[in-house]
Amino acid sequence: MQDSTRYLRQMQLPQVGRTGQQRLQAARVLVVGAGGLSASLLPILAASGVGYLRIYDADQVELSNLHRQIMFRMSDLGHNKATAVAAHLAQLNPEVTIEAHAAHICSSNLQTALQGIDIVVDAADRFATTYLLSDACLKHKIPLISASVLAEQGYVGGFCGANTPSYRALFPELPQHAASCQTTGVLASTVATLASLQAHMVLNVILHGETSALGQLLRLDLEHWHISSLRFDQLPEPDESLLWLDRAQLEAHDLILELREPHEIEQPIGGSIFTHLDQLPTQITPQRVVCVCKSGIRAAKAARLLKQRGFPDVFIMAE
Repeated sequence: MQDSTRYLRQMQLPQVGRTGQQRLQAARVLVVGAGGLSASLLPILAASGVGYLRIYDADQVELSNLHRQIMFRMSDLGHNKATAVAAHLAQLNPEVTIEAHAAHICSSNLQTALQGIDIVVDAADRFATTYLLSDACLKHKIPLISASVLAEQGYVGGFCGANTPSYRALFPELPQHAASCQTTGVLASTVATLASLQAHMVLNVILHGETSALGQLLRLDLEHWHISSLRFDQLPEPDESLLWLDRAQLEAHDLILELREPHEIEQPIGGSIFTHLDQLPTQITPQRVVCVCKSGIRAAKAARLLKQRGFPDVFIMAE
């Protein structure tokens, strides 16, 4: 049982009260990614009394993370992010149950991760993960709150749930080019701003806010002090979607097309064929084809070309 004194100030709000606080306590939230967005998002959720947080992240804390991943301390360097964040959150609010997993979300473990979950938070900021989560949340009618941030810009949106379009409905195609904090840079204040809005959307969904965050997209350009919003409640789902696989789901007879450059490959996939977008096969084969790249963008382009050529069973993979 939560001590209501801790939450007294938010319980004074008519949209919270005792009933809302009970909803927060009963909520079970999956948070994917324990980096920059989660560093501000997770303390807000825990401090607000969200009763159960399940966190997935396989990465370790590095020195270059600390300027924006502000929950971590120097003593966390080299430790798993999900585990380190869980320890800090336990100190912040011991009333919250925290389940930390030192693993990346992928097709193989997603169903397990979703068990008993009421709402999913996408804080991984990775295209492959966002589409994977959106597909699963649409299927299971679970709300998804997703955010992305780069430099001084970003967005946050509420997807899926009972009658809300998915991420694919708004963004049916992967972007043409991939950028990241590692290649482009990012300001800590931008990350924290987007994370706070993401946390607010999560609380809105749990509290059954009068104006739902689901079906709402906010775009921020803090370099030019511009904020825009878009409602997309009536968007149709795309007729066809490329499906994602992970390494554990590969089969012996798969035709694996490796689109990564050698320097991008940490663990080679046995039996894969190295190729480029202008060298894709033209002879149709009945076997399953898996296109692999680092971000998923090249793999998606390759898969669509193969689909257009008549290949019947094409999947994409990012690692």
